[in-house]
Amino acid sequence: MRLRSLILASAAAFAALGAASVSAQEQDLVTIPAVPKDYKPKLTPWGDPDLRGSWPIDHLNATPFQRTVEQGNRYYLTDEEFAQREARLGKQAGNYDKEIQTNTLGMGAWVEVGTANRRTSFLIDPPNGRLPAKTAEGERRSKLMHSSYRQGQSFDWVTDFDSWDRCITRGLPASMFTINYNNGIRMWQAPGLVAIQLEMVHETRIVYTDGRPAISPKIGNWMGESRGHWENGNTLVVETTNFTPGPSATNVGTWGAPPENDTPVSTEAKMTERFTMTGPDTIVYDVTWNDPTIFTAPWSARLDWRRNDDYQFFEYACHEGNVQVRGYISSSRAERAEKQEGAQ
Repeated sequence: MRLRSLILASAAAFAALGAASVSAQEQDLVTIPAVPKDYKPKLTPWGDPDLRGSWPIDHLNATPFQRTVEQGNRYYLTDEEFAQREARLGKQAGNYDKEIQTNTLGMGAWVEVGTANRRTSFLIDPPNGRLPAKTAEGERRSKLMHSSYRQGQSFDWVTDFDSWDRCITRGLPASMFTINYNNGIRMWQAPGLVAIQLEMVHETRIVYTDGRPAISPKIGNWMGESRGHWENGNTLVVETTNFTPGPSATNVGTWGAPPENDTPVSTEAKMTERFTMTGPDTIVYDVTWNDPTIFTAPWSARLDWRRNDDYQFFEYACHEGNVQVRGYISSSRAERAEKQEGAQ
């Protein structure tokens, strides 16, 4: 988790960067920039490109998962939209100091605000930056999902909660996107494998790069099974299959994502990721999610990672006292009993 005192300074730095590049963006707000391929990172002792380090994505919290309908195919914000984002983030960043001054504790001390940037959305395909329509089967499965974020849902047992409610997993690809807090990502490497450590839920993805064959499709995992290979001396390409349905593919904690954690994952889903080092401290992360059972078309997203090896992971205390699930169930039952008594 980063120090709050750095928020305003980082915001100012990124605002200056955005202002410096505005003239080019005014000419073309639509074209997605090509990923630079000429950087050659240093190598590990065993000869692989060295991606090791901390790559927190908390600075990207200002970017929504999807863009608005009005923004159409624009990759970048207009000047007016960027000014509005800057103003909103400045106000949110000030909530932390306000809570310190008033000796209160709320979302100001909890939420990682992010820094202003000109991206309209993480999604870059479809070109409108919005999720494609679900198939009829996808809609059917979506309606069957349960979560504490579903509107009007009652609670009677643990199956009425999703895997994130129960502190098990956010699943994929949701775990690779920003959330209100705990946005740390660390890359570890050893001969033949890359490990991707996630601060939220403290999961670690293992990506084998030694050419081993895929496992049986009968063996599933909520985070899937990953195989990777290297391209161009600077890009890790990861293909993940063998997903077990359960978690939502999108997460309500990502600004601009569907709000009810009701994006199903099928066993046919495949995720393809590209981690391209474009400099000693920068990675372009591209991901394509293809689940033909759920969506009428694949969708792709891009996040621009930035190294911060001073970023620290702390304990992930998801359910202090482990009472939240029981509290939801008991209060839900009490509410229904009260309504029934009132109707008699």
